[in-house]
Amino acid sequence: MVKAIFIDFYGTIVYEDGEVIKQIVQKIFDTGKVNDKSEIDSYWWNEFQTAFISAYGENFETQRKLEYQSLDKTIQHFNSSADAEILSNLMFEHWVKPPIFEESKQFFNKSPVPIYIVSNIDRNDILQAIAFHRLKPNGVFTSEDAKSYKPRKELFEFALKSTGLSAEQVVHIGDSLSSDVKGASAVGIKSIWINRIGREVPHGIIAVENLLQVYNTKLFQ
Repeated sequence: MVKAIFIDFYGTIVYEDGEVIKQIVQKIFDTGKVNDKSEIDSYWWNEFQTAFISAYGENFETQRKLEYQSLDKTIQHFNSSADAEILSNLMFEHWVKPPIFEESKQFFNKSPVPIYIVSNIDRNDILQAIAFHRLKPNGVFTSEDAKSYKPRKELFEFALKSTGLSAEQVVHIGDSLSSDVKGASAVGIKSIWINRIGREVPHGIIAVENLLQVYNTKLFQ
């Protein structure tokens, strides 16, 4: 029996920063030396992921720091005259006031069990975003709390320990197969994949198009 929901935030409850990322990439493209914008995307993502993967335990760094450092390296790599601080702030401003998906507030209101947000974002940023949309989760667990990012298991373990729940009593909901579904599965938590754009659903994955459909899945019957 499901006694609680763990849920991702960005990309699941509110929009990711994809549009802001496009603006930043365009600025680097306009002020740098590069033939294809996709090169900027690829390089920046690889720089961020390299730092992100090793950021846990004693080596943990905040998402803000990792994003700034990877963006700064990207700007330098493409000989861009763009200002890393100005461009980073565009991203950070999105994080604290992100647009919310239409059904998200109704999802919270309809939930038959407590909802806990489990997010890779920095604690202060997500608390501001939650307050901005006047959401009322039963708790918030972040990468900063666990000194670890999804899909590593430490954040999920931290959330379970903090709530006193077992993996069998929880369902995790998120929009990332690699971060949410894989991470939750690593500690035995069943998951539901939010697949808003109609991607192919891998075998064995429970997928829904929006949050309200979650309550119609077999996990809640």
